[in-house]
Amino acid sequence: MCELRRNMARTPPDSLFPDYPASPDDRFERHFSKDGLLPVAGLDEAGRGPLAGPVVAAAVILDPARIPEGLNDSKALSRKKRETLFDQIIATAMVSIASASPREIDVTDIRKASLTAMRRALIALPVRAGYALIDGRDIPPGLTCPGRALVKGDARSLSIAAASIVAKVMRDRMMMRAAILYPVYGFDSHKGYGSAKHLAAIREHGPCPLHRMSFRPLRAD
Repeated sequence: MCELRRNMARTPPDSLFPDYPASPDDRFERHFSKDGLLPVAGLDEAGRGPLAGPVVAAAVILDPARIPEGLNDSKALSRKKRETLFDQIIATAMVSIASASPREIDVTDIRKASLTAMRRALIALPVRAGYALIDGRDIPPGLTCPGRALVKGDARSLSIAAASIVAKVMRDRMMMRAAILYPVYGFDSHKGYGSAKHLAAIREHGPCPLHRMSFRPLRAD
């Protein structure tokens, strides 16, 4: 009975398969491909937590014959490894990138803005996806194909892992550009997150157009 309980605890509630893999694999992609739902796209976003900058989403359809080695949750990779894999993904897969601006985040909320960015990324792919694998608990409304949300999908699905890398690298590059436009905030070092340096700059200089005014401590309660 104890062993059964341990096995049940390791089984994610949304999974078609028992247990989390040691690293992302293509089980989900192969499962839906066998049902004729081709091609399968992975969706993920980067930038839900920062105080500034957009939330950026990516959609990736991997070429099964040319999957880059080392795909994983972007948070588990070094910056150098993410950059290398980003170039390989762009060279071998079908990729699209979309975003939702700080103003859109403020008007709606970060959850809705993230889902909107992922939907935009899926629609922007050069081919229509037959199925979408989405990181998280929510399926974006208005998708052009059926989809499945996977908790910790970036650690379970190769397509989602690839999307997580593309979204993270692209957002980091956008924030590096933002550091040139608004140098006093140090966006190149913290990418908009609420570091001590960033909070001190906000106190000294006030917010800029890239700040999310609906986030604390920027929000006026």
